[in-house]
Amino acid sequence: MLISGEARAQLVRGVPLFANADEALIGSVAGIATEVEFPAERTIARQGEPGNGMFVIVRGRVRVVRDGRPVATLGPGEWFGELAVLDRGPRVASVIADEPTVCLAIAAWDAEQLFLEQPGLAIALLRALASRMRSVTEDHRH
Repeated sequence: MLISGEARAQLVRGVPLFANADEALIGSVAGIATEVEFPAERTIARQGEPGNGMFVIVRGRVRVVRDGRPVATLGPGEWFGELAVLDRGPRVASVIADEPTVCLAIAAWDAEQLFLEQPGLAIALLRALASRMRSVTEDHRH
C-alpha cells in the first residue's frame, strides 16, 4: 500500500504528537516519513538493539514487550521509538506486530534536523515522553 503525500499528511495531522503543528511542519514530517509494512508477528524493534528512528502506526496493532512481558498495546495514531530519536540509544522494549501493520517510519537523523528547524516539535515530543513516563510511574505506585 503506497500512501500519497496528502494522505500521509492527513495521517500525520491525526497523531496527537503533532496536534499543534502548523501545515508547514505537517508537510515536513510527511515528507521525511517512510511507509513500512510489517506482517503479523514481525518484530519491528528489538529490546537492546540500537534505535535509529521512531514509528507512527497507520493501520494495525502492535504489542510492546519488555523483558519478555507485554507492557502495552498500540494502534493507529500512536507511536513508539521516540527515545531512539532523542538519544539513539538501545531500544528499551521490543515491539511486535500483532496483525499486519503499516507504519510511517521517521529516521532519527531526519527528526533531529526537524527539531533544529522546528523547536516546537522537540518540545511536543518531550511533553509526550514525559506524559508516558508519568503514567508508567503512577501505575507502579498504585
